[in-house]
Amino acid sequence: MKQVVSASIGGKTITLETGRLAKQADGSVLASCGNNMVLVTAVSSTKESPLDFFPLTVEYQEKFYATGKIPGGYFKREGRPTTNATLTARLIDRPIRPSFPEGYRHDTQIVATVLSYDGTFPLETLASAGASAALVTSDIPFNGPTALVTVGRIGGQMILNPSPQQLGQSDMEIAVAGTVNGILMVEGETKFISEADALAALKFAHDGIKELLSLQHQLVEKAGRVEKRSFKVFAPNEAFQKRAEDVLAPKIKAAMRIKDKNDRYAAYGVAATEAEATLLAGVADEKELALRKKELGHIIENLKYNTARFMILDDKVRIDGRDTTTVRPIACEAALLPRAHGSALFTRGETQVLGTVTLGTGDDEQMIDALGGFEKKKFMLHYNFPPFSVGETGRMGGQSRRELGHGNLAERAVKAILPEFDKFPYTIRVVSEVLESNGSSSMGTVCSASMALLDAGVPVKGNVAGIAMGLIKEGDRVAVLTDILGDEDHLGDMDFKVAGTRDGITSLQMDIKIDSISFDVMETALRQAKDGRVHILNEMEKVISKPRGEISQFAPRIETIKIKPEKVREVIGAGGKVIKGIIEETGVKIDIEDDGTVHIASADPEMSKKAIAIINSICAEAEVGRVYKGRVVRIMDFGAFVEVLPNTQGLLHISEIAHERVRSVTDVLNEGDEVDVKVIDIDRAGRVKLSRKAVLDSPN
Repeated sequence: MKQVVSASIGGKTITLETGRLAKQADGSVLASCGNNMVLVTAVSSTKESPLDFFPLTVEYQEKFYATGKIPGGYFKREGRPTTNATLTARLIDRPIRPSFPEGYRHDTQIVATVLSYDGTFPLETLASAGASAALVTSDIPFNGPTALVTVGRIGGQMILNPSPQQLGQSDMEIAVAGTVNGILMVEGETKFISEADALAALKFAHDGIKELLSLQHQLVEKAGRVEKRSFKVFAPNEAFQKRAEDVLAPKIKAAMRIKDKNDRYAAYGVAATEAEATLLAGVADEKELALRKKELGHIIENLKYNTARFMILDDKVRIDGRDTTTVRPIACEAALLPRAHGSALFTRGETQVLGTVTLGTGDDEQMIDALGGFEKKKFMLHYNFPPFSVGETGRMGGQSRRELGHGNLAERAVKAILPEFDKFPYTIRVVSEVLESNGSSSMGTVCSASMALLDAGVPVKGNVAGIAMGLIKEGDRVAVLTDILGDEDHLGDMDFKVAGTRDGITSLQMDIKIDSISFDVMETALRQAKDGRVHILNEMEKVISKPRGEISQFAPRIETIKIKPEKVREVIGAGGKVIKGIIEETGVKIDIEDDGTVHIASADPEMSKKAIAIINSICAEAEVGRVYKGRVVRIMDFGAFVEVLPNTQGLLHISEIAHERVRSVTDVLNEGDEVDVKVIDIDRAGRVKLSRKAVLDSPN
């Protein structure tokens, strides 16, 4: 039976509907705001998965009919998810994943389908609310509801769920998700805002989240509460667990004191092998042996989890021996690669990232056939995380959702420091190659990218660095960790990444694994993050602090000139004939904008000058009083028409040919003759009047 609830949130009416569409799914909700509609379904298998983790997948589908468009490409249908669709799927996934009960191991799939879109409301807000509502109205175990909102700020005024047009004027775009108790996820970019402003934005967002949560509660009450299905939580045999912990606890604790990651993991492996030999020696039954091995793996992970956490809380010492605020040792290098336009290597502890910069022209811009319309990107950051970076083998080729998400975070952090296009008219591509990883390779990407841009001679607005913060929380005891290791990310309760300059934050991302955290903890994390960020910037700037004086010799030189917009057609020519001729003659690349801005790119400065001279000659206009060497193009009884500039002719009247009386024009001039003439007048219609006698010596 169809049930609908609506509420005005942030000045816009949001509606949730269930019971009409996709009724065979375990949960189905249509979330809408105006002409924007997203259908979200939730289905969970009734059979338990053999996997030892929660197999949740979230899919976000952009349908081009939603905007009345036919997709581009040969097949004319939607293909694999776009980067934007993948990033939106991650925004839906990240707040709901920690909200499932611990131990739930059933295949679960959330599918969000965009049915209608007019470009006035953030679809991620509807998709996230729809996903949570589909789960809370179903029998799938879920500790929700959760909700997500986007925050912008224009002229100091916070805006909830701003439109894309409003975001164009905003100094922040932050997606925030949470529960009634607090924040679960943060993802956004800002323009050098302070830590206090970031905290204020999160508090403002939480007020909006509470309204969306209330709307979901109304839907549950209206649709009728559904009893959640039961499930079994795997737990080791108590007696076996006690024996195993007695054997393993001291060995795991000793391994935790080993600073080197590979040596530490080797010690874990030795402990597991010795425990198997001691505890499973007398087990003959294959089924029992498999069960005991599974239990042993579970026990080892729990011991690692608890040992690391209480070592930090009780002893104030982390896995690698640091205190809670110390950043790992940093090493930086610049200009490693001779042919790349810019390069830098950033190493922090056991995380190492190689950043490269390539400068291109307008031809190198990325073309995106997006739901909201055709887009061009002048800046791209591509993040690569090969399996060897963590000492493993694995599939190569293509990008995972994680790689796209990390690359997007770093791209947002770096984008804020790039110069305006009219001052530096290059397409910029940054590539991050993660060579080693043990915690926060995305923030290492930000640091290596910043240094590589300086090495490439890009006039950035400032240097940017990033750092990842962690959290250990047990009851009232809390430890905020600066520059977390991979293990601390896995065993901790928070991963909070903050990037920025000395002047402010440019991007931030947070994921919480517990129910929520207080704003006091966030304030502490932001303060520690700033201290760590400044420390990292100091280390980076010991190697390179300012853009190099010039760009690489292998990068194209781009010269920019301005012509009158009405002259653009003349430079291009019929069917592009004129501009193609210039390119063939000089070998340059030419990009012309409708406003008359012309970018000429070439590795040869002389060819650039030649192309500019040709364009200027095409666009030149006759000036009164100036003498030109013209060519006679047509003879008339009353005078001759002389071409003084490309596409510009003037009339040389018979009376202006010579000081003496001329009986016939052909007595003096013929078609094709070159003649010096002076512009004596240009009337309102643009007609040019010329004189030959004005440049001849007077007979007197």
